[in-house]
Parts: sequence; structure tokens; C-alpha cells
Amino acid sequence: MDKFIRLRAIAAPLPMANIDTDMIISQNHLKTIKRTGLGVHAFANIRYHDDGSEREDFVLNKPAYRKAEILVTGENFGCGSSREHAPWALKDFGIKCVIAPSFADIFYGNCFKNGILPIKLPQDVIDLLMDDASRGANAIITVDLELQEITGPDGGIVSFEVDPYRRQCLLNGLDDIGLTLQKKDLIATYEAKKRLSQPWLFKD
Repeated sequence: MDKFIRLRAIAAPLPMANIDTDMIISQNHLKTIKRTGLGVHAFANIRYHDDGSEREDFVLNKPAYRKAEILVTGENFGCGSSREHAPWALKDFGIKCVIAPSFADIFYGNCFKNGILPIKLPQDVIDLLMDDASRGANAIITVDLELQEITGPDGGIVSFEVDPYRRQCLLNGLDDIGLTLQKKDLIATYEAKKRLSQPWLFKD
């Protein structure tokens, strides 16, 4: 997993509450277990017309936001079914940070496990960032995870807090597998002892 330390990128405004995981990635695209290739389907139901052509009024289809890496959105983001494909789709699309007043718990946790930084902020702060994000190509926001600060286009700074454990995992690019591999020497030592004391547990 890539490290998340500091991100300076275009922020896209999506002022909608209760965006569920089916809206982020519909059930038609849940057959794969690969984390790549899902970005084209992100927000498909509101991003495309029935014939597959793009909706010009959808924010991420607008030229100014096609390369957005930050999403500023409404409360209860990621509600609905607990599909991990939702953060996969966002990450594959290019979204590395989602800023909202609140998130569904399972989606919130899945973001950290997949290298996306979800940030919770009060609604009045979200309103200010939403206004910043509405500036199109000038909607450049800097998110610094080390300092736990967001710097807006005009230089205004907003502080945020992230669980220390999850923060360290993102800063070091560690998902669950990466965390386990940090203990590979201890695991190998344990298995070697088990092989000697209980060889019937192992098949060569």
C-alpha cells in the first residue's frame, strides 16, 4: 500500500448526504476480487446516462475535476452494504482523501485499509471546504497527515484528528498484510518450534 504523508491536489465538491456504497460502486461490478479496474465504474449511476455517455453536470466529469484526488462531500458517506469494492473504486479512480461530516463505520475502516484517508470535520468547516472546492481548477487543497492539517487555496488552515494507530499505518503504507509481514521473523520462529514439537501439523 502506498504511503500517505502529504497530498496537494484538486478537491471536488459533492454536496450530497447519505451516498451509499451502491452509489459508489453498484452490485453489477462486485464479481472481481481485483482492486484495479473499478475506477471507470465509480459513481456509474450518477456519472453516466443509460447509453453509457457521461453526464456533463456530474462534478467528476467536468474538465476542472477530472484529476481530483480529494472529495469533499456530505454526511454519512459510505453507508449501505459493507462492500470493500467501494474504496477500491474510489482509489482506482484517483481519490486519495474523502472529507465529510461523518462516515459509515465499516466504510471508514475500509478506507484506511486501502490507502484512502477519510477525514471527519464539523459541518461548518465542511461548508468552507466545499466553497473552496467549488473554485474548479483553483480548488487546490493540501492535506498533511503528519501535521493533521488541511490548507485551503487561500492559506487558511484547518486541523483534524485521526486515530493514532490508523494514522501510523497510513504514514507507513501498512495494510493488514503489511502489518503481519512486520512480524515475519517472529512467525517463522514460532512455526519452526511448532514443526519440532508437533510435526504432524505440517505437511511437506
